[in-house]
Amino acid sequence: MTERTEELLEVGRVQRAHGINGEILVNFITNRSERWAEGARLLIGSEWRTVSSSRPHQGKVLAQLEGVPDRTAAERLVGQIVYATGIEDPEALWVDELIGSTVVDQLGTLRGMVTEVLENPASDLLVLEDGALVPLVFVTSVDAAARLVHVEVPEGLFEEQA
Repeated sequence: MTERTEELLEVGRVQRAHGINGEILVNFITNRSERWAEGARLLIGSEWRTVSSSRPHQGKVLAQLEGVPDRTAAERLVGQIVYATGIEDPEALWVDELIGSTVVDQLGTLRGMVTEVLENPASDLLVLEDGALVPLVFVTSVDAAARLVHVEVPEGLFEEQA
């Protein structure tokens, strides 16, 4: 996997202020709880903020940030995109590494470029440029440097989608 600690990645958006003490409701687009854990550093607008506390709330996260002492300060953050540096995790598949990569099956056949990754309850899906869908459970390896995603799919998967 590539070095991720210097990249800025979009991880959420501030939805609204909550209460009078400066809490914000954030819709995170990541399942990595490190993003909202105490001590996490987030770029909101042009300023880096540190999470001083957080808790789940209706599928989102209520967060208290250092330097955001009241509702007025929290309201200035509403609508802002939340960024963070990449997390180093050699076991993780990262969406930004998958999009634009070429899928190669177990026979060495090039199956196309990944245009998006769709959330799906059973398994997220790679969407290829021709519309083919490949469940992530079939990914055997990712070579981020070469922009290749190796998959081992059941016989007929690509033919059924044609």
